[in-house]
Amino acid sequence: MQLQEILFSQGFGTRRVCAGLVQQGFVTVAGVPCAEPATEFVADGLHFTVQGVAWEYHEKAYLMLHKPAGYECSQKPSTYPSIYTLLPAPIRQRGGGAAAGVQAVGRLDQDTTGLLLLSDDGKFIHRMSSPKHHVPKVYEVTAKHPMDDRQIQKLLAGVVLDDDPKPVRAAACAQTGELQLSLTLTEGKYHQVKRMIAAVGNRVEGLHRSCIGSLALPADLKPGEWRWLTAQDLASISALP
Repeated sequence: MQLQEILFSQGFGTRRVCAGLVQQGFVTVAGVPCAEPATEFVADGLHFTVQGVAWEYHEKAYLMLHKPAGYECSQKPSTYPSIYTLLPAPIRQRGGGAAAGVQAVGRLDQDTTGLLLLSDDGKFIHRMSSPKHHVPKVYEVTAKHPMDDRQIQKLLAGVVLDDDPKPVRAAACAQTGELQLSLTLTEGKYHQVKRMIAAVGNRVEGLHRSCIGSLALPADLKPGEWRWLTAQDLASISALP
């Protein structure tokens, strides 16, 4: 693949901009400056730098983000800043075209923190977000009032939300403190956790997503930070039924 095409696919601008980056000496491969945009490279696994910043070629982007509070999972946020501002510009612009960049796999409310996946692979996004696949997601809930066994049993048995007569059940629910519980869901309705807790007579004061499938939010990934999913991460997620 030509170097300018590699840069274009990775989100460094239009083909003309990418060619200009190469011609101006801003791109190096294996530490060697490249001045010819049409130079051919094997793209898979290619390491290069653009204006001194190290990058690696990824045919598709698979990321995890530790979403902080106060951010919206929208490209066009209404009140709070967008989570996409936490990502480097090339990742936001990957591939060019109208649907450029990565997209969040599902959404978290602006005041909810925790694990968020992003990708530019439409099949992966559908696989992880479709309710048909029942991908488990674990939420750490802090309630306003003490939780009791009666409330937990109701969450496990199923509660009715105001827009759906069919009961919504927690796949798992365990109390972890007087005001805390760990809640596992396999579907993603609007404000689902908050509405389920309200349906049993309580209120969510804090909400954090700690796991998606078998993938847990790393302890060393701070709020606002992101990283590429590893091959092991992807294999683990792909092993879901």
